Amino acid sequence: MIHVVGAGMAGLACAVEISQAGREVTLHEAAGQAGGRCRSFQDEILDRLIDNGNHLILGANTAVFSYLATIGRRTVLAGQQRAEFPFIDITNGEYWTLRPNAGRLPWWIFSPSRRVPGSKWTDYLAGLKLACASERATIADCVGQYGPIVERLWEPLSVAVLNASVEQGAARLLWPVIRLTFGQGEAACRAYIAKHGLGPDLVEPGVKFIHDNGGVVGFSRRLSGLKRSRTRIDALEFGAESLKLGPNDSVVLALPAPNLVQILPEISAPLETNAIVNAHFRLDHKVELPGGNQLLGIVGGTAQWLFARGDIASVTVSAADNLAQKSAEEIADQLWREVTIALKKPLTPSPPVRIIKEKRATFAQVPESLKKRPPARTAYKNLLLAGDWTATGLPATIEGAVRSGQHAARLLLGQIGK
Repeated sequence: MIHVVGAGMAGLACAVEISQAGREVTLHEAAGQAGGRCRSFQDEILDRLIDNGNHLILGANTAVFSYLATIGRRTVLAGQQRAEFPFIDITNGEYWTLRPNAGRLPWWIFSPSRRVPGSKWTDYLAGLKLACASERATIADCVGQYGPIVERLWEPLSVAVLNASVEQGAARLLWPVIRLTFGQGEAACRAYIAKHGLGPDLVEPGVKFIHDNGGVVGFSRRLSGLKRSRTRIDALEFGAESLKLGPNDSVVLALPAPNLVQILPEISAPLETNAIVNAHFRLDHKVELPGGNQLLGIVGGTAQWLFARGDIASVTVSAADNLAQKSAEEIADQLWREVTIALKKPLTPSPPVRIIKEKRATFAQVPESLKKRPPARTAYKNLLLAGDWTATGLPATIEGAVRSGQHAARLLLGQIGK
């Protein structure tokens, strides 16, 4: 039996992989539902099913697509026919669209109509410095802190991918994303979102797959401790219940880093976190964005990305530690002003809105955190780790979480050696 503790995307992906291989698996989750940060709920204010946050999936996210194919939900993502990323500068109303080209040779940087306004093609060469950045380097150390390309490309990318500004974000974490997306061409850059929501499309089908393949999923089961010998985990403690492990049983802990170190304080983990704030506004009409896209980048203000979800305009602000300290009313007023500019609407009182503050949304993806990310294997023979905060080589994204869960499962199944 393999026990997976934590039913976020890392734990789900791990349990799905084990179930697919025909092995017995039990998934334990402290909350009353699976998904972790990737969840959907029916909001009473908006009278809509909404996601707690806006999670974007890219064409390069092979682990996510593999997970969806396994659970039979490959078609649930709504994606772009071609990769393009519209932006607006709300300080002057200027629109532009970033358009990567097909093929690995990025000739789009030579086309003024495809690249950032005010930038030269030579400006993009600084991005190659990310490939050989030291562990201590920030993104700004490689690409600079000022200029149109920083304000209109590197900063939006940094906060979207790393939940950190260019001055703080680790260069080594942004480069793999650049290599796997822009480095592979237009198809790898295409943006996808869950058609019906993260819960209905990614989470609930994963739970069903585990059930249908003989696995067990238990909710409201909070791990409080471990019984262990020098080399093995002997039992899992769930409050008053002690679940003894047999000689062939294994455990994958797919817990948030702070929860994990409370149980295993000897494990190195990045504990500093950064916040994300999301605002969901319900309009009285369908949200229309430039080019029929479902997302719009915003520069020059507080908001960073605007998503069209039917009649819901969803705004994401990453690296939002300061904003998260404000009241929901202040945040709503501040972001609604920017939404009206982006949508070219007259300023009106805010429509119905739900503000969601995730004060510990991701670990702080700064250079100091890199060496604190632990590998999947531990000193215990029957214990592995999974989570977007482990040493995946990727930032803390859905792709990183899913990849970590799949990696832990494949280690246990003997499909890979390390």
